Amino acid sequence: MSIASRFAALRAAIDAEAKACGRDPDSIAIVGVAKRQPVERVREAVAAGLRDVGENYVQEAQAAFARLPPVRRHFIGHLQRNKARAVVALFDMVQSVDRLEGGAALAAEAERAERILPVLVQLNVSPVERFGCSPDEALRLAEALRRFPALRVDGVMAIGPLTEDRSAIAAAFLQAAKTFGRVGGSTLSIGMSGDWREAVRAGSTMVRIGTQLFGERATENV
Repeated sequence: MSIASRFAALRAAIDAEAKACGRDPDSIAIVGVAKRQPVERVREAVAAGLRDVGENYVQEAQAAFARLPPVRRHFIGHLQRNKARAVVALFDMVQSVDRLEGGAALAAEAERAERILPVLVQLNVSPVERFGCSPDEALRLAEALRRFPALRVDGVMAIGPLTEDRSAIAAAFLQAAKTFGRVGGSTLSIGMSGDWREAVRAGSTMVRIGTQLFGERATENV
C-alpha cells in the first residue's frame, strides 16, 4: 500500500471513530512521526495531505526538515536543556516539557529569538514510561511555565501504557484528559499507532502516528 493510501485510510478511520463518538473529525489532527523513517515516505505523506510532522531527535530533524515542504513541526522527544536553542530554531511546537528547568531553557531561547513558542506539558500516565510529570504536578508546572512570556502552554501530551489491556489504556487516557481539563489549552496530544482509538474516545485533539502511516522504522543504532 502506498503512503498516500495509508494516509487516506488512517484519516478515514479516525474520522469514522470521531463520528461514532459524536465528535467533529476536523477537531483531530494527525502528526506523522518521522522518527527513523526515510524522508521520501514523509514527503509522500505531506503530498497526500499530512500537515504536521513530529521528530524525536534534533539532528535527525535538521536533516529531514531541510528536505520537506512547509509543515507544522513538532518536537516530541525527551527535552534536554543543552538542545534548547536548536529545538527553538527548528520546531513550531514542543510537546515534551516535563520539568521547569527544561521549560526555562526553552523560554530563554525563544525570547532571544523574539518568538512565542507553543508547548505542551508531558504527563506520565504509564507505569513503564521514564519521562513526564505526574498528573498531580501538571497544573503546578503549567502555571510556572505560563510565567514565561515567551512560552504559550497549549495543553498536555501523554504516551499510553505499553499493554494489550484496552481498559488500562482507556483509563490512562481518561486520566490524561482530566488533567488536560485542569491545565487548559486547546491541544490534548494522546494516541499512537496502537491506541489511537482509545485516545479519540477520550477526547484527543492530536494523534501521533508513525508505523501505521509510514511502515516499520529502520533499526535504531545502539
